[in-house]
Amino acid sequence: MGLLCLRMNIDIDLVPKDERKEKPKDVLQVSFGTVFSDHMFSMAYKNGTWGEKRIHPYGPLSISPAALCLHYGQGIFEGMKAYRRGSRVLLFRPEMNFKRLNASAERMVMPTIEVDFALHSLKELLKIDSEWVPDVPGSSLYIRPTMIATEPKLGVRPSQEYLYYVILGPVGPYFKEGFAPVKIYVSDKYVRAVRGGTGAAKASGNYAASLLAGTDATKVGYSQVLWLDALERKWIEEVGTMNLFVRFDDEVTTPPLGGSILPGVTRDSVLTLVKDYGLATKERMVSIDEVIEGISSGKVREIFGCGTAAIIAPVGSLWYKDTPYKVGDGNTGELTQRLFDDLIGIQSGEMEDPHGWVVEVE
Repeated sequence: MGLLCLRMNIDIDLVPKDERKEKPKDVLQVSFGTVFSDHMFSMAYKNGTWGEKRIHPYGPLSISPAALCLHYGQGIFEGMKAYRRGSRVLLFRPEMNFKRLNASAERMVMPTIEVDFALHSLKELLKIDSEWVPDVPGSSLYIRPTMIATEPKLGVRPSQEYLYYVILGPVGPYFKEGFAPVKIYVSDKYVRAVRGGTGAAKASGNYAASLLAGTDATKVGYSQVLWLDALERKWIEEVGTMNLFVRFDDEVTTPPLGGSILPGVTRDSVLTLVKDYGLATKERMVSIDEVIEGISSGKVREIFGCGTAAIIAPVGSLWYKDTPYKVGDGNTGELTQRLFDDLIGIQSGEMEDPHGWVVEVE
């Protein structure tokens, strides 16, 4: 059935209620990113403008085998979450995600999307699929906005046609073991990005380039890769799906944004909360040697990663140059636990939101 959302000029085509998917019986057992809701949003860019704005049944895309995204990697995406608090559905700093999407688009020579429209269209989609937002503690509805180049053309140049779409899926914790220390493999053989490259963009190719190092990590039983800088292989940068923080005594440090690190929404939130706690924060260059020496001397009290998918991930062990290093006693640190509890509390509406980060879907 075709409907029209007049306020935003969005065509709406709903899946008949008797044909809609069955919701997961236990969302906490759903593997991250494997189950998707009934509907999606999409719009196409052609002749210099966005058109064909639609909310429609989730399903396969139809693009040419010659689409530029398939050959030259023009593709970007974002990651967000929606939380349920009773009858309320909440988003966490969505404007920041859409601003970052636009920054990625500019770096990849792709069209931008008006932030207000991106947020309004997401809210309309969430209203339609609101029953997919789980209410089980530790669960959420993952949101994946994506933009790809669709012009059928073999030639290395920016596409003139694009598809923007948003899909939704209920998820439990990102790590199967739940909120528990993860083991991080430090790669000194492969690199993720170099300043002046696309490291600060959430570009699809960045993640494809990380896969080989990830296989090295799994061989020794480690789940994530910590990248060093591309020039000296000395300075820590970020983990495969997270920004990284190191607590040296009472100073909480994280690598600065220098063009090769993704400007994480959760990273920015952590910096704000740590300042609220009265601890010193510093965005500075941190060498892997300083980290290893700090682990050995006890100066490094905690290491944790942060990102939309994992929120906060305590690091219990580092693997560097064929040697494992246990962080502290290998358990979750006090600050790491507090940040996790507070971010989950704010995002889910269980705690006060002093910074106005939470946006309700109305």
